[in-house]
Amino acid sequence: MLNEFREDDIVRKVGGRFRLSTLLQKRMVALNRGSTPLVDLPTRNLMEIAVAEVMQDKIFLDDSDNVRTVEDESSLVDKLDRVTPDDDGPSPEDY
Repeated sequence: MLNEFREDDIVRKVGGRFRLSTLLQKRMVALNRGSTPLVDLPTRNLMEIAVAEVMQDKIFLDDSDNVRTVEDESSLVDKLDRVTPDDDGPSPEDY
């Protein structure tokens, strides 16, 4: 999984290291909050899932730095813009 970071392909694909970091962080938050992975991997490692989604062109950042899927550009993958600042994430009851 980390071999992708040794190559500049993933960085060029996203548009730079900072955009890659933003995309991966936002996608990992969405996955952690229950978003369905867009790739089928035998792992629960959120970083590996997010990197695979980028490498398979499943997700990208739009001009407003929101995560979008390639299949459906009309809906956001993550709902981070609706999260209030006092939101502590999912509670134990959510699991």
